[in-house]
Amino acid sequence: MTHQIDATWMGKMQFNAAVNGHTVIMDAPERVGGEDHGPIPKPFVLTALSGCTGMDVVVLLRKRGIELDEFHLKVSGEISKKPPIEYTSAHVTYEMKGNPEDQGFALDAVMQSQEKICGVSHMLKRIMPVSWQVIYNGNEIFNNQQEILAQLN
Repeated sequence: MTHQIDATWMGKMQFNAAVNGHTVIMDAPERVGGEDHGPIPKPFVLTALSGCTGMDVVVLLRKRGIELDEFHLKVSGEISKKPPIEYTSAHVTYEMKGNPEDQGFALDAVMQSQEKICGVSHMLKRIMPVSWQVIYNGNEIFNNQQEILAQLN
């Protein structure tokens, strides 16, 4: 199986990408010649990471009959200081609200996603550190960011 994206230049700096029948608009800010009709391309890497791992967690919890009340993901990427400008690390924050008794299952789902299932995270870990933290009902229950960054030094 192969994934294919078709991107069409729409003028100035805008490209419209056809992704499985959906149009994704990429553009640049006006200060660099775009019209800011969409995000710049690089953050789509972080977007893919959030969607991949987020969907994993939802599926794993549903298989156990667990539904979250709220689920938000924040993904940050550190950017290099010199060209080529690239991400040098990424950090995922999982913020969940749900039944207090399901906290362990939620953490397990995140760990399975990050360590075994999420293909985007797996690919990114080949080229840079990816860390994550889990906040459940307002309490941080896991954070490996310092551990991951310490392994680099």
